[in-house]
Amino acid sequence: MRAFTFDTPATVADAVAQAGDGSAYLAGGTTLVDLMKLDAMTPTRVLDINRLPMRGIRLEGARLSVGALERMSDVADHPMVRARYPVVAEALLRSASPQVRNMASIGGNLLQRTRCGYFRDPDTPCNKRAPGTGCPARDGHNRAHAILGTSNDCVATHPSDLAVALVALDASVLLRNRTGERIVRLDDIYRLPENTPHLENQLHPGELLTEVSIPALDWARRSTYVKVRDRQSYEFALTSAAVALDVRGGMIRNARVAAGGVGTKPWRLPAVERALTGRPMRLDTFESAVAHAADGARPLAHNRFKPALLRRTIVRALTGLED
Repeated sequence: MRAFTFDTPATVADAVAQAGDGSAYLAGGTTLVDLMKLDAMTPTRVLDINRLPMRGIRLEGARLSVGALERMSDVADHPMVRARYPVVAEALLRSASPQVRNMASIGGNLLQRTRCGYFRDPDTPCNKRAPGTGCPARDGHNRAHAILGTSNDCVATHPSDLAVALVALDASVLLRNRTGERIVRLDDIYRLPENTPHLENQLHPGELLTEVSIPALDWARRSTYVKVRDRQSYEFALTSAAVALDVRGGMIRNARVAAGGVGTKPWRLPAVERALTGRPMRLDTFESAVAHAADGARPLAHNRFKPALLRRTIVRALTGLED
């Protein structure tokens, strides 16, 4: 780990004022500290934001607001989240380990860096860590890598389970910077790698994610998160599906579907949503709707199984919502 300065800002305004090029915010530290130990991230200044007033889980009008410093385990166990947004609670409970969930923050989870082994190893090239050095994953070990949204410069998968659930629900985030605040859809925060994979999101330098806002959809009570992985504990998704359905009289009136483990960002599937809408709540509807789930996929040598696995994962999630 390289040398850095350490500060504890007293207010949100102080935090964004002190942040700049080469700085990093420390919340739970479950990603940042690991990457600093590996020299995959080398901030020159670390700002501990744990004392800032960025907590709380509350229903405000037509939205549920969650402070960015809330711990993953606390949000997963919150009665309002479990009752109104089971897809969020399930995504959190299928993330990491209990110990990590007790430490990791909601904001940190949404902005965590990829778990690509080439990114985490400073002795190998990686366009995401060192632009212009190459992407050895394309021709190397790529079983867990992305098939959607990839480029010639990067095929790293986005790691957050929670982000998949929140993108499906059309959540937004509140960002604080030196000139004020702005609200951005979470789906719009994440950037595709294209030829600049080191630019992972749309945050301005020093900008701080302070709150997550989820629409208060009554029918989000019928939602779930299915995660397919190599083992049941502390493993990242090979594929995952977040689904929510508005069902009345046995007919699907509205649908939200997003996938994880397959994209360079959380992957919303509007074609699948459209194919479900107006159809009966039946297995043949589900199997027909997922036909285009992997449209545009570019599988690599070791992950050619992912398009079919993605379709089966979505069908499994939808089937789990049947009465």
